[in-house]
Amino acid sequence: MNPHTDSRLGRTVAEMAEKINDPAKRPVRVISEARAQKAADLCQTGLAQVYMAALEAGIWPVRYMRNAASLSTQEQLKLAKSGIAVIGAGGLGGHIAAGAARTGIGKITIADPDAFAESNLNRQAMCFSETLGTNKAEAAKSILAAINPAVDVRAFTVAMDRQNAEEILEGADAAADALDSVAARLTLAAACRQAGIPLVHAAIAGFEGQIMTVFPRDPGLETLYGKPDQQGASDPAPEAMMGVPGVTPALMATLQVMEIIKVLLGRGRVLRNRMLYVDLENAGFQEFSFNGEPDPS
Repeated sequence: MNPHTDSRLGRTVAEMAEKINDPAKRPVRVISEARAQKAADLCQTGLAQVYMAALEAGIWPVRYMRNAASLSTQEQLKLAKSGIAVIGAGGLGGHIAAGAARTGIGKITIADPDAFAESNLNRQAMCFSETLGTNKAEAAKSILAAINPAVDVRAFTVAMDRQNAEEILEGADAAADALDSVAARLTLAAACRQAGIPLVHAAIAGFEGQIMTVFPRDPGLETLYGKPDQQGASDPAPEAMMGVPGVTPALMATLQVMEIIKVLLGRGRVLRNRMLYVDLENAGFQEFSFNGEPDPS
């Protein structure tokens, strides 16, 4: 976008903004989606560009207005300019992608080779009667467009491996582990280390889950799982043995989205060199620390 177009878009957004009171009776300038779309049509640009122009001017898109007490417009703008990769679009991945889209993270890549089956209906956010039999990543792309049309979504209908990892992670500032096998997780961890981006790991089984964030120079998932050559390829995943009620991926994915927000914005206490274990049935939360010097970057 050239400077003239930028200037025109800024003026158009300012003209279409309204001043209202938020739920706490504080005055705030906002732009509705209908007005933002009109501005996009007039300036021949996309809704995402309109929202970013609004945020740069301190104007809240109405869809993000309830973020305002927790985020600044500059932080919301940083999220809009950020990208994440969600590897796996099932129980964890669907909830992560939906939460990221509603939060306003601007670019979401989602990868999964599988199709939705009827047994996924109890827990997978993108699984409906209408999406049964369709590829999970493609279904997620369509649903995310309906959740937030200002988000750019890429879908890969393949499993991540060493050959395609670079392409899948391209443009991502962080990645989310929504996989269900140790071998696949270790492949993803190695790819994130190579790409120089943080990985937010989670695993679930029954009413239990674990989550940790791994930066490129940190001790990796090998701390939890050992080296790749120590994994039994035919070993059943814990979730296959213990089941997965719908509440577990919903909570753990929410924690993953919060970790991603903290990583992207550089704020809060990240679960770095620490693993949080969650026992939903007994309302238990316990941290385990790992040795390792923080990444100076």
